[in-house]
Order: sequence, then structure tokens, then C-alpha cells
Amino acid sequence: MYKDYRGQQEFVEFHMQIGGKLLKENRWVILGDLMPWELSSKEYIKSLSNTGMGKPALDPRIALGALLVQIIMGLSDVDTVQQIQENPYIQYFLGYHEFQKEPVFDASMMTHFRKRFNMEAVNKINEELVQRSWEKAEEKDTEQEENDEDEKGQKELAELEQESEDTEKENNEGKLLVDATCVPADITYPTDVGLLNKGREKLEALVDILHAQEKEKKKKPRTYRNRARKQYLTFSKSRKPRKKTIRTAIRQQLGYVKRNLKHIEKLTEEVGLEMLTKKQYKELLVVEKLARQQQEMYDSKTHKTADRIVSIEQPHVRPIKRGKASADTEFGAKISVSMNDGYSFLDTLSWNNYGEGKELFKHIENYKERTGEYPESAHADKAYRSRENRKYCKERNIRLSGPPLGRPPKILKEKTPEAKAYKKQIREDERARIPIEGKFGQCKRKYIMNRILTKLQCTSETTIALIILVVNLMKALKDSFLSIFYAVILHIIRYDFLFFWKFMKI
Repeated sequence: MYKDYRGQQEFVEFHMQIGGKLLKENRWVILGDLMPWELSSKEYIKSLSNTGMGKPALDPRIALGALLVQIIMGLSDVDTVQQIQENPYIQYFLGYHEFQKEPVFDASMMTHFRKRFNMEAVNKINEELVQRSWEKAEEKDTEQEENDEDEKGQKELAELEQESEDTEKENNEGKLLVDATCVPADITYPTDVGLLNKGREKLEALVDILHAQEKEKKKKPRTYRNRARKQYLTFSKSRKPRKKTIRTAIRQQLGYVKRNLKHIEKLTEEVGLEMLTKKQYKELLVVEKLARQQQEMYDSKTHKTADRIVSIEQPHVRPIKRGKASADTEFGAKISVSMNDGYSFLDTLSWNNYGEGKELFKHIENYKERTGEYPESAHADKAYRSRENRKYCKERNIRLSGPPLGRPPKILKEKTPEAKAYKKQIREDERARIPIEGKFGQCKRKYIMNRILTKLQCTSETTIALIILVVNLMKALKDSFLSIFYAVILHIIRYDFLFFWKFMKI
């Protein structure tokens, strides 16, 4: 990478008006070399139609690269297109070899990119990226071993290899870190009265559309929208409404919603639903389900129901009970992530709440599929330490972190060397879980996982998978920078030694 001790930098060819080369040590140039673009092309082509109609699709590297740039820099769709237009390094990352003055595509194409790269495709690309990173690390280890052969005898090296093979046969290898978290969606905090009010407003708009299509000009159905609006504003302005006041407001708004649904049913018998768009028809079905759920909860005087709708625009979002100090309930997708050697994998994503402890089997089997062997230890929190999981790990010679179930063992009260080692092992197991907690913090604080702004279920799942891919890409970039730094240091030391040796000869 570097030519001499002064650190002269290498460049890559890139045709533009100002200069003609880009620094090879720039992060976007290195990231372009790390990404498995050929696999992304295969996954992108699967999502394209075979009709041959319409405008030709953009290059898959442009599509996936634009999504990665957006997450890495935390930009909106419009700002992402502007950043690509202004930055030649990002254009090189997207596969261009000449500077493009005009925008390479419209900002609306970002939604289509997210639809074409589904969650399964992004996970495959993530697996390939990690496998390549591990292969590079193995190559470096092999080179280091070859260099050590000159210093050590062949006999000693053979003995070490035999000992390592014996230990590999007897024991598992590696640490598996497992944890789950909620990925909040971009919705307002849902309340029963607020949801019914929003549903009422959408139904009123549908009544106006259907009434305008009537051939015979009849009198417009009464919706009492002004009265309903005043009642809702009166309720929303009260700071701490009582239970009786809340039930009254729910009954009022629910009555208006059911009345509007009856009007729409009569209008559709005459004019049909052909003039409604797909979005309007979908919202109509969502509001109908919302009215049924709210009526059921109102009659039973409860606040729980199956598949409860908390957003009309995003009906796939569900409440996730987490019991955290900051938020007892979050609204979004729940994900289970496993971590191995600093790289993360999205093993489970669900919009319904689930017990993350039951996913430990899946994490361990995925680990074996990736590495070819079971982990030496699995590090997880209390939710994963069930009897079934402990039995499963014991059968496969996997040590599950944490104290055993039941009463605390007597060894904790002792002061023997064995007790000290046991306590030390528990502390080390808890410390080993820190990286995956930090990884969640990195995703939520830096890479927009604290609030997913996409609205569709498929695009939200793609965004979550892309964030995991970006985190691993940054890990691979960090390893590349460290290898470059070590190479430069060794090069400088070697040059200084040669210079000193020549000086001593003189």
C-alpha cells in the first residue's frame, strides 16, 4: 500500500475535471473492495420482472451502495442523492469510473431499492461479507505461521499443530453472544381515542369520494364531523382525564366510526370500490378491524386484544412489552441478534412479541452452520437460562453463562481457590456480554435503529437488515485500517533498521 518510509500514497484512476485520481486509503475506496457486489447482483436480478417493459434497471451496485451510504451517513432519501452527486469518492463506491455532474437517479428510487433487496437477500450478503473477512484473517494467520517456521524448528511446530488438533477434537471453539431488542417504528404514541379519531377522519374522506361518484345526486350522508372534532379536541386538551371520561370519549368516537362504515357500505352497493386507490382500500380494511377491536375491548373493559392495531398507516406494527426503565412498552419489530468474533447476525425478526429464550437453539445451530462447530460458551441474559436451554447446551458440551437455576450454590459462600475461580468465571461471563450490548447502542445511536422511518413492512425489514450489514462493514473497515497501520509501522521500522545498518558499515 505504501511505497517508502515517507508514506507516499497510492491512487486509483477516476476521471474528473479536478485531478484524475482518488486516494486509495479513503474509506469509500476500501469499502468498495470489501463488499461482495457479485452476490448483490444475483439477489437484485431475482426481484426484477421479466416482461421487458419499462425503463432499464440501474446497476445493482448503485442500488445497494446508495442504501448503504444512506445508513452510514444517516441521511434522508433526497440528501442521499445530493451527497452522491457531490462526492466523487461515493460515486466510486457505487461503481462509477467518471464523475457524474447530474443526479444519478431520482430520490423516489430509494423506495424501490429497498423493495428489491428484501431481508433474506441482505442477510445473504451479510453472511458472505463476514465469511470473506474471516478468510482474510485466516490468511494472515497462515502467513504469520509461515514466518514463524524460520524461527522455530519443524519438530516443535509439528508438535504444536498436533496438540491444537487434539484440543479441537475434544472441545468446541469460540464464544457466542446472544441478545434481543426492540426496533421502534416511526409512529405517534397510540391511544384508543386518538386511533379512533384518525380512523374517523379517513372514513369521512372515503365518504366524500364515494358520494361524488353517485349518478343520482342524493343528499350527502350525515357524518357529524364538526361535532366529533369538537368532542375530540375537548378530550385531548384535558391533562389527566379520568377513566369515565376516557370511556365516554371512546364511545363517542366509536359511534361515529361505525356510523361512517355503514354509510360506506351503502355507497359501495351503488358505485363500488373501483375508484379507491390501493392505499385507501387498505386503510378502509384497517379501520374496520380497528373498530372491531375497540368495540371488543370497550365491552370487556380491557386494554388487550390479539394483533392489536396501534397505527393505521403501519398496521403491521405491534406493541412489544420490554419492561425497560425508559419505556415499558415499545412499538416496532423485535429482533434476536447473535454475535461471533465481533460480527453480528440477524437471526430472528418478528413484529409480534415472542420469548427470546426459545431462540437459543436457532442461534447455536446457525453458529455451527457458519463455523462448522459448536461454540465453547454461549453468553446470554437471564431470559435464555431455562432448563431446556441448559439441557440442550450440556448435551453439546456448551457452557451457558450465568449461575445455575434454583438456590445459589454453596460454593459462593466458601473462600477456597475453587470458589474464587467460580466467581471469577461468572464475572468474566457477564463482561463477555458487553460487546453485544454495545453493538445495539451503536446501531441505535449512530445508524438510525432507534427509529425506523420507513413505512412499509418489507422496507422496514430491509432497513433493519441493512443496519446489521453496515455494522459488520464498519468492523471489516476497521480491521483493514489496522492492517494498513501495522504494515506502515513495520515498513518504517524496517527502513530505519536498514538505514542504521548502512550507516554503521560506512
